[in-house]
Amino acid sequence: MGHVVTIKDIAKILNVSVSTVSRALRDTYDVNKETKEKILALATELNYKPNFNATGLAKGSTHNIGVVLPFITNYYFSTVITGIQEVAYNNNYNIILYITNDSSERELSIIQNLSLSRLDGLLVSVSSNSDSCSHFQEIIDEGTPIVFIDRVASKIDTSKVMQDDYNGAFEAVEHLIQSGYSMIAHIAGPKGLDFTEKRRNGYLDALKKYGLATFDEWIIHSGFDQNSGEADTFQLLECKQRPDAIFAVNDRKAIGAMVALKKRKIAIGKEMGVIGFTDDPICTLVSPSLSTIAEPAFNIGKTGCELLLKHINKKYFHPNEVILPGTLIARESTVRN
Repeated sequence: MGHVVTIKDIAKILNVSVSTVSRALRDTYDVNKETKEKILALATELNYKPNFNATGLAKGSTHNIGVVLPFITNYYFSTVITGIQEVAYNNNYNIILYITNDSSERELSIIQNLSLSRLDGLLVSVSSNSDSCSHFQEIIDEGTPIVFIDRVASKIDTSKVMQDDYNGAFEAVEHLIQSGYSMIAHIAGPKGLDFTEKRRNGYLDALKKYGLATFDEWIIHSGFDQNSGEADTFQLLECKQRPDAIFAVNDRKAIGAMVALKKRKIAIGKEMGVIGFTDDPICTLVSPSLSTIAEPAFNIGKTGCELLLKHINKKYFHPNEVILPGTLIARESTVRN
């Protein structure tokens, strides 16, 4: 049996990228006419046949969508799934869920072992320690569309749906300043994540706007959980210049901060303000109640699924980046007087 011609063979002969060959064979909008004609001519000459087993084209639409998420146990991602499910159900699609447990190794294993013949497309939120997203590009190059939601692979040219992390963080810190706090720390998520950096930049720019100082020791990068928030806050309390407020990257870390402050008998609000990001239901169950930026989790899932269906059904559909605003919710944890 002779060698089976692949898109990699065509790309190598013409000295173009695999992605360009894939897009030309799918007749997408973003490959120029001359290049497309060369690719199609060579594909015909070499008797290239699409990899039906990889793309699922042999049997047509499967009406299955893969959803790859870091977690399912927290409020935010369970709400994202609810938004995805609503659109999928209304369009007669099933969702197949894959959980990475926020591990890049597990994420890579899941993607490499996907049965793409069972899926029409993927919705993905990347793990926090993903250094490379080439495994996702390979899926796209094979003809399976991907839409990133929340945690995105910024270098990959496909649709993305995110909350407005920068302006949400800016608004959170501005609220603290307007509430009378002036020495504001930030307990952040892991370095390298796009949304973590945007929230950090929003924090810094709000301080800059109001001429307030910050210190490197007031910005702590660690995990997203409550224990990390507690540990970060104990570290802040040991600073020579102790802050009078904390902006947390999410509500779970903010709750951890409140636990630490209570253990040190520091009055939350009066002595030290705390604000989070998500609007987890726990915000209203703790005392004092937690101020936060409410994320549009349901709409992120809903919009992401709508965009994916457009990718699946319209080969000329341009990649789109959607940024949805958050909403400031002021509660007791930022009441100073």
